[in-house]
Amino acid sequence: MTTGVRRRMGVEERRQQLIGVALELFSHRSPDDVSIDEIAAAAGISRPLVYHYFPGKLSLYEAALRRAAEDLAERFVEPREGPLGARLLRVMGRFLAFVDDHGPGFSALMRGGPAVSAGGACVPGTVSTTTALIDSVRQAAYDQILAHLGITDPPARLELVVRSWISLAESTALIWLDGRRIPRAELELQLVHDFAALTAVSAAYDAEMAALLRDILAAEPADGPFAELLERLFTLAPQASAEER
Repeated sequence: MTTGVRRRMGVEERRQQLIGVALELFSHRSPDDVSIDEIAAAAGISRPLVYHYFPGKLSLYEAALRRAAEDLAERFVEPREGPLGARLLRVMGRFLAFVDDHGPGFSALMRGGPAVSAGGACVPGTVSTTTALIDSVRQAAYDQILAHLGITDPPARLELVVRSWISLAESTALIWLDGRRIPRAELELQLVHDFAALTAVSAAYDAEMAALLRDILAAEPADGPFAELLERLFTLAPQASAEER
């Protein structure tokens, strides 16, 4: 009969384990409600050993947020092949899957992280760190969308459209988490349609945006997300006579 021996982890390996454990706990409950004792128990180590690797819960929380932010930013990476609508739909699928799997953690990330330290005092440094992580995700998403459009120097209206859409996706996800009253697949498609709608409104005011929209629609197949939006909108419009069509 042999006796199992617990393998001793290296410093970085243990740090990464604790970050993973903390992220899992923060994904299901508000970070403010998760204690160091719970993190230690989930990791199978003592409370003092957690403090050996991280000076406190806030530093561990920031490390977990950084990993979550990197994961979230990667959800916007997509091969630049095929129609734009299908690409954006796959991106939104991965984005909302992350939101669905990390609800409380996503909410905390978007709302600025834990508001207080263990003693109840505000922690401005944590807020600024969290804001920087959020901004890095937004910038990564923005860069990816421009790359899909094949544009390196966007005009002002296109920058407004892309950044507005990213903000809309964030706020929509936060609202959706409160009850998940809309099927996730429907919301993914709606967010892609939102991008098309924002682009169309901007195109009505700007020739450059109009040319971009024409290029996007020209590459869209009949069964693509953008074509589906046009069909849905057409059914809502007052029926014109055959001559008018």
